[in-house]
Amino acid sequence: MARVKDFLSLVKFAHTIFALPFAVIGFLMASQQVAHYDWKIFVFILLDMVFARSAAMGFNRYLDRDIDKANPRTAVREIPAGKISPKTGLIFVIVNSLLFLITTYFINRMVFLLAPVALIVILGYSYFKRFSASAHFILGLGLSLAPIGAFLCVKPEFQLIPVLLSFAVLFWVTGFDIIYALQDIDFDKQMNLKSIPATLGQKRSLWLSLFLHLITFGLLLAIGFLQDMTSGFYWIGTGVFSILLFYQHLIVKPGNLSRVNLAFFTTNGIASVLFMVFYLLDFLLVTNVISV
Repeated sequence: MARVKDFLSLVKFAHTIFALPFAVIGFLMASQQVAHYDWKIFVFILLDMVFARSAAMGFNRYLDRDIDKANPRTAVREIPAGKISPKTGLIFVIVNSLLFLITTYFINRMVFLLAPVALIVILGYSYFKRFSASAHFILGLGLSLAPIGAFLCVKPEFQLIPVLLSFAVLFWVTGFDIIYALQDIDFDKQMNLKSIPATLGQKRSLWLSLFLHLITFGLLLAIGFLQDMTSGFYWIGTGVFSILLFYQHLIVKPGNLSRVNLAFFTTNGIASVLFMVFYLLDFLLVTNVISV
């Protein structure tokens, strides 16, 4: 029988750390505008993050079970290793998808109507590697829904700055997913799976990843100027985030992929959390909760 830790491992629950901080930022951004902090909505946002990610990762593992079994790096995953049956995995996906939709119903009408679109994006990602190297961008798009989605939960209207933040997340995630995919470049070619590394090779893929991260940096600067961030905390957070962003390009080189996991999880996970912390400090200063 599958255990809780098997399901947590199935969906790589720890990787929620990538998008969750940006959902928190989206919530704070909208709450500051409406001058009201609805913590019930915040709890719903957290639940939706968990349900959406669990559905997306569970579906990816279910759909890729035969591919994962053929890849020595992924053969130990829960479904190909027999810890979770494909049927159980699919039920897990359906339950989390329904919980995601139900939770959005209690937030507001716009979020509820957009929820199926979000679900199509995050579940559809799993199919793309079979016919398009754009799969990395679809993954980025899925995670980029976190800040704009959280913003809409509080204030159901599209605005420029949260949209720009979502684009920053899109290019950030796409860039580091390209780096992560370098590990499977030979396997992808052998199985005729589409990925940017398999299409462009290691060197050009790393250059593309760097270019995407430069765009991310530019978007974060634009957000700071447009929001007139004068406290300094936002700019420190942007600086720290960007340093960690570009650090991964120093430790991963063509022909030397030994530190890909460090670049993928540790560096990006720390970067997102620290950016949230500095944004929170800026938010608390602006709202007079703290003073300097």
